[in-house]
Amino acid sequence: ELMPRTLDGQITMEKTPSYFVTKEAPARISAMSKDAKLIVVVRDPVTRVISDYTQTLSKRPDIPTFESLTFKNRTTGLIDISWSAIQIGIYAKHLENWLQYFPMNQILFVSGERLITDPAGELGRVQDFLGLKRIITDKHFYFNKTKGFPCLKKAEGSSKPHCLGKTKGRTHPNINPEVVKRLREFYRPFNMKFYQMTGHDFGWNR
Repeated sequence: ELMPRTLDGQITMEKTPSYFVTKEAPARISAMSKDAKLIVVVRDPVTRVISDYTQTLSKRPDIPTFESLTFKNRTTGLIDISWSAIQIGIYAKHLENWLQYFPMNQILFVSGERLITDPAGELGRVQDFLGLKRIITDKHFYFNKTKGFPCLKKAEGSSKPHCLGKTKGRTHPNINPEVVKRLREFYRPFNMKFYQMTGHDFGWNR
């Protein structure tokens, strides 16, 4: 009901981060349009879970420590997969749900890391996937050292540059390296399966 009607020659886009992990989303989107093209931005699941925690911490400073949320049992090193921040990074599991409704050639996975290091290159892939002429190039970006992100030289309809807001690029808290190592081990098999499913190695296991 919320999607605007699309005229011939137009592309209507909508984004909601939780679609990819919401069980009912693929069936609902397929019922609306089987031809929809899906773009999913993914990043290293370990960095993602720390980022998720950082964001929650900024809103609720009284939450438990990262370590206590990560482990079901610290002694055995058992990861608590009931924590939603951990669940989200198991990309292979979520993708299986989507592949019941959409073929892989209708899904583009964009590397969150490459969006920072090579925004024009990654957006080139997006433009190709959508069947658009490559208009966005390197000349549209500059790197903002303060934020640690690329920014657009000019926002649409403005002569001012456009950078991501204050909620992006927060400094992550220091996490015990042993906890990070255990998380890397936990995600490794899921990452490998995801690479096989997508035919793309995102380089998170190095």
